[in-house]
Formats: sequence, C-alpha cells, structure tokens
Amino acid sequence: MIEHNDVRNWAAQWIGRAETTLLNWKSAVLPAPYLRKIFTYDGNDAKATVAICGLGYYELYINGRKVGDHVLDPVVTHYDRRVGYVTYDVTEYLKLGENVIGVILGNGWYNSHTADSWHFDRAPWRDYPKLLLELMVDNSLLVVSDTSWKVFSGPIIFDGLRNGEIYDARLELTGWLEPDYDDREWIAAAGVAAPGGVIEAQTMPPCKVMRTFPVEKQWKLPSGEIVYDVGQNIAGWVRITVSGEAGTELIIKYSELLGDDNNIDQAGIASLVYSGEFQTDRYIMKGIGQETWEPRFTYHGFAYLTISGADNVTIDMVEARVVYTAFEHSGQFSCSDETLNRLQACTVNSYLGNFVGIPTDCPHREKNGWTGDAQLAVETGLFNFSAASSYNQWIDSFADVQRPSGQLPGIIPSAGWGFNWGSGPAWDSAFLIIPWNVYLFTGDSSAIEQHYGAMKKYVDYCRSRSPDNIALFGLGDWCHVDRSRIVNPALTSTAYYYFMCVLMAKFAEITGRSDDLKSYKDLARRIKKSFNAEFYRGNGIYANGEQTALGCALYYSLVEEVEKTAVLSKLVEAVKNNDYKVDFGILGAKYIPRVLADNGEVEAAYSLITQPHFPGWGHWLERGATTLWENWNGAASQNHIMFGDISAWMYQYLAGIIPDETQPGFKHLTIKPCPVSNLEWVKASCDTALGRVTSSWEKSASRFKLEVEIPQNSTATLIMPDGEVHEITLGKHCFESLIS
Repeated sequence: MIEHNDVRNWAAQWIGRAETTLLNWKSAVLPAPYLRKIFTYDGNDAKATVAICGLGYYELYINGRKVGDHVLDPVVTHYDRRVGYVTYDVTEYLKLGENVIGVILGNGWYNSHTADSWHFDRAPWRDYPKLLLELMVDNSLLVVSDTSWKVFSGPIIFDGLRNGEIYDARLELTGWLEPDYDDREWIAAAGVAAPGGVIEAQTMPPCKVMRTFPVEKQWKLPSGEIVYDVGQNIAGWVRITVSGEAGTELIIKYSELLGDDNNIDQAGIASLVYSGEFQTDRYIMKGIGQETWEPRFTYHGFAYLTISGADNVTIDMVEARVVYTAFEHSGQFSCSDETLNRLQACTVNSYLGNFVGIPTDCPHREKNGWTGDAQLAVETGLFNFSAASSYNQWIDSFADVQRPSGQLPGIIPSAGWGFNWGSGPAWDSAFLIIPWNVYLFTGDSSAIEQHYGAMKKYVDYCRSRSPDNIALFGLGDWCHVDRSRIVNPALTSTAYYYFMCVLMAKFAEITGRSDDLKSYKDLARRIKKSFNAEFYRGNGIYANGEQTALGCALYYSLVEEVEKTAVLSKLVEAVKNNDYKVDFGILGAKYIPRVLADNGEVEAAYSLITQPHFPGWGHWLERGATTLWENWNGAASQNHIMFGDISAWMYQYLAGIIPDETQPGFKHLTIKPCPVSNLEWVKASCDTALGRVTSSWEKSASRFKLEVEIPQNSTATLIMPDGEVHEITLGKHCFESLIS
C-alpha cells in the first residue's frame, strides 16, 4: 500500500493545450504552452497563496513578475503514482482590480520524448504538459485552472530534458502578462486527463540557480566557433547577453571534455541518447538591442561550451548558472593537507551537480537516479548538507515503482528499465540504507515507518533469489580499475542481503515489531554462516583475496571474531603491497578506507586516499579534476558521486564525528579523532537538529590538542588518541594529550 503525505482536495481541473487531446504521445514535440487568466482582486490585504503543479516543469507569473525562484519544478516522481505540488505566498504580487496570472509549461521528465537507453520516451505516465492551479485569498478560492483559461504557443519552440531548448525570440508574446494584452488569437484551454498519481505537497527543497559567474576564458576555433572554459564541472546552463540581427541563430553546445583539436568533445557522454541534439540550446535573435536569454526547462552537465553562429553577433556576456537542490550547507571540513581539501571540494561539487531534484549518477549523459550511487554517498550528503527531506521524498519513489514481487530497478524513477539489469542488493539496499542514515543523522524515522512493509517485501524478494542464503543476482564492485580482479558479485550481494536483514531487525525494534525483530536476527545469523561457508578460504582470505572481498567481510562484521585479525592483516598487506594504489571499484571504495581506519590503520587509509599516482583519487587531482570521476582512468563521465564516501570518511575518522544509533539525531555522539602523521590540523563542523557540533585539532611533534563544541540537549563521549575517555555536555571543551 502506498502512503501519501499532505494530500489536498482540489476544486481546480487539469488543463492543457486543446489539440493534445487528439494526439498521442508519439506525435511530434509541440512548442511550450503559455497559459493565462485575467481575474479581479478586491485588495482586501488578505493573505493570498497559489498551489500549483505544472507538468513536466512550470514557471508561474503574476502581473509580469515570476513567482518565486524555483527552477525545474516540480521534482520528478512516478507521475502515475504520485505528483508533487508547490505552494507560494503571492500576497505581494496582487494589485487592486484586474490581475493576470500566467504559466509556462515544459516537458521535463513527464513528456520525455527523447529516445534513450532507459526508455523514458515509453514511460507509462507520458503525456503533453498540463497544469493544475488554485489561487486562494483568505482560504477562499479566487482562481482555479479550468477551461476559462487561454493558451497559446510562444518562443520556446522545443524543449527536451536531455536535448536542450530552442528559443525564437521573434515569437515573444510581449505584454502577455498584462490585462490589456490582445489574446483574441489564443484558444481556450482544454480539460485534460490527470497524470494519475495522488497529488501531494513537495516537501523537499526546490532546485534553484545557486551561483552565477561570468565565463571569462575563451578562444576561437578556425570554424568560427567560440569555446568557453567555465573553470569547473557543473550542472546548469549559461545565460547570454548578445546583440545582432533578427533571425541570427546562436547554437550553444555543452560538454565536460575538450578534444585534441581544443574543441568540445561530447562523444563520451552522448552515446546513450538516440534522438535529437544532445546538450544543445539554440537562441534565435529578435534583433532589438541587447538580448539576454537562458533556457528554462533543461539542464546540462559541463565544464566547456561552444557558441557558433556568432560571426555577426556581439557577445556581451556569457554567465554560468549553477543549478542544484537548494538545501543548506550543514557541514564544513578543512585540514592542513591541500590534497584532502581539494578532494573535499571535488566531492561537494559532484554531490551538488548530481542532486538536481533527485540524487543522480551524472548531470549530462543520464541524469538518472541510480540507487547504488546514492546509497554509497548518503553519509557524505548528510554530513555536508541538510538533505534529509530530499532523501525522504525520493525514497517514496522506491515504493511507487516496486513490483508486487518486491523487485526494484537500479534507477528510480524508472519507466520500466533496470529491473533485470542494473539492480541487485548493492544498489537496491538504498531503500533501507538511506532511511537508516537519515534516522542516524536526524532522528527522523518517518521513512522507516512509512515504508517498512515495502522494505520487508524487498528483503523477501532477496530471499527468493538467494538459494542457501547466497544472493546470486545483482551488480558487483562496479568500475574496478581492473575488471579481471573484480570479486564475485555474489559475495558483495550476499553481504548487502545480510546487512539489510540487520537493518530490518533494527527497524522492527524502532517500530515495535518484536516478532520481526527475532525473525530478521535469525535470518542474518543464517546468512552470515552461509557467507563464511561459501567465501572464506581460511588463513584470512575471502574469495580470491581481493581487497573488496576482505574489506566487505570486515565492514559488514561478517568475519568471525577469531578470524578478524588474520583478515585485517591480509587487507593491510594487500594495500601496502600495491603501494597504496586502489585495487577496487565503487563498493571497495566505501569499505576499505573505513575498515582500515576502524582498525588502527588510519595512516594506510590516508595514504590510499591521497595517493597521487594512477589509480586513485589523488591522481584525478593531478589530472585537473574539479569533480569526482566515474572511472579511475577518466575515460567516461567526469562528474559522478559514487566514489564520494571519502568526504564522510574525513568527517568520521579525521575529525572523529560519529553519530550514535542508540540516541539518533546527535542526542549523543562519539568524538574519536584519528590523527595522521602528515596532518598538522583538522577543523570540522556539522549542523544538527540540536545545533552545531565542532571538532578541531592540531598537533605538534609531541602534543595533541583538541577543541570540541556540543550543542544543547546533546552529549558526547570523547575518545582521545591516547585512549583517554571523557563524557562531555553543552559548550566548548579543550583537551590535550601526549602523542606516543
């Protein structure tokens, strides 16, 4: 059963362009519809609000002003299961007498007409853009969307999420948001079918333009194209200010790489999009003075762009517009090692570029909500950002797409792709791991409580695919540096299956299900026994001794206590013998630095993370990375977050900030900093629901000095590097110890 939040009763009706009621979704892409309505306001100074859902995306205007600063709204959902609406206070936008409310609609994910590898052009919800809106004054309806509205085509003659936008400024509807505008050519809006999903409040923060800066570095190619270097790999678009003759078409193409000819190279990120142009915007000039334009209903991932068709055009300004979910920065980390600082910045950049409404794998090639990427980076997200509400609302889509068997796809939302490839326990576990971490960091158990039944159904599905308790399905240690050394995916899948049972036992305790608590503990014990029987070879070796095999077994506490020292010894030996170069993919990247630091080998973990030679995180910096990459060799996407747990590692081990699952939401925490010989100081803070937690230390050759701050209503257990333990409460505290 799917549960929904804050569902309201609507008097309005869904409306759209009349001719779309006679077309099916395979028809040609239509220009973006512009809708308007004149209404009278008596000016009684009452509070006015608008509730709106415009699919796929919308922009709302009242009396010539855009309402709010949201972009790419609402956030994508499974529209045939649930749809998000947004409420605005519009009191200041109204005036006495006649007013005009207007809405522009874009296709977005709702009408994804582009043929691609993931089949969103075949989505069961797909339809032409449509609008639902209510304007209320003092809780009384003043305006609703209905067939009294008028609709017309404007200058946005094409928009596609993975293609781009074409804007013909000669077709601008000058004055369309004024009461005296002549709209006799406009036609009546038509009542259209609802998208099918329950309409509920969008509680996550919206996407916004979060940074704007001029793109100053540029060069001209022999072809006449101008190449711009943004200086950083970002998600968003550019805003241009130009002047020239009417009808001149400027073509803007975006990419994250340059080719050998110093032109942009889209080949590596365009191959999975099969129709239309890729990451290309087109602007057709109206020829009246300076013209400023930016797209509305698409976004791109890029570090470079080209502008062609500009031979007779004056380009006055090209500005980068950085777009991502507008959650607050809640954490800060810095230290004396510039390599770690740069890796922290790269991780934050990748996290933001891959959170445009939902957590994604990359902002260019796919924009898909890959579940494995998200679960691997969730702690990084929660240390650095107030992302809990965004995660909670995205988790709703897991329940919406889940099959009756319990099966989940590897991307969410999904139009049906990814159930039988691209998924499996390591990816699907996001359904449990993300709510668990939200609970740890915030104390909010609502996603656990709401989706307990669906989570249970998924674990039951794993049981059906796991003969003798060994999970024989799913992806493994993806993007390993050497595919010949990838550990058997059954090992990592079984480990995640085990961990999900451990989590289900915790969830059963949180929600008061004592029978399930016992059942899942028993199942976890059986899986652990089978795991060791299947994969442990003795003498500290799991599988073929791969680093990921050893790290996985230790990370999930699958190693029997008497064997732990031997397994850890083999892992440390493997890391050192490989000269602290990575020998794992995205799963091992989570396990191994944590396992090393947890077991007194923080120096080895530090050397692994900062390694400047190929392959490794530090090597990316040597090659000029500003974001994290998809592959160790840089051959694919250069803006992925799936190797991004290193930021959480810095907070948890170097700064030592560790949430306590027995008192979640930082009611109690452990502070256990791990000094490293090459580090002189570390400073970190994390904003919690109770206030800010800080941990800062510096050391000399013989002394270690730590300053911590604990918020009100929180307590902490402090463990100094020399083993001394202190129980601390509200306020700032300073401690010193000798370094052995």
